[in-house]
Amino acid sequence: MITASFLLTAFVVVLAPGTGVVYTLALGLGRGRRAAGWAALGCTLGIVPHLLAATLGLAAVLDSSALLFNLVKFAGVAYLLWLAWGALHDGGALQVRAEATAEPGWRIARRGALINILNPKLSIFFLALLPPFLSGNPATAEMVLLGAVFMALTFAVFLVYGAFAAQARDWVLGSARATVWLNRSFAAVFALLAGRLALERT
Repeated sequence: MITASFLLTAFVVVLAPGTGVVYTLALGLGRGRRAAGWAALGCTLGIVPHLLAATLGLAAVLDSSALLFNLVKFAGVAYLLWLAWGALHDGGALQVRAEATAEPGWRIARRGALINILNPKLSIFFLALLPPFLSGNPATAEMVLLGAVFMALTFAVFLVYGAFAAQARDWVLGSARATVWLNRSFAAVFALLAGRLALERT
């Protein structure tokens, strides 16, 4: 069940830059290693509802209900646009600045979790990803186990991304111009991700 093929597939999926990776990088650059760790944790926990939906068969309901899919989707679009706005304005959730400001870890994790929770395609993605690797034993238990392994890989890879960003923080933020460019870049990326999500179909 937990084969080399599954581990390689999961690793490639997790490694590919997506919304959670961008969020973790932004927190690592903007607030350091601790904040990046909380971001990685939140993004990982945000996978749980989608794995449960795939395991319990609810993902198929989401896939077949255009209304429900669009409700979740456009909530996600609005949230990503809010994060984009936050990268450009003082005090925004994602603003990168030389002076790291303290913020409760749970708040950082909550934002990361919402990024994944409000992406309805994740449930459908897991419904397609996991079943081919099932061995034929009780499917629910195997789906949970495969999902747990996927989450562990997600957390580990995101921690590496966050640590890299935190390490580069002092070097990158030594220039005020670079800081402005980073904030604009993160805002543009989240706006583009919102646009891509808006175009998703069931």
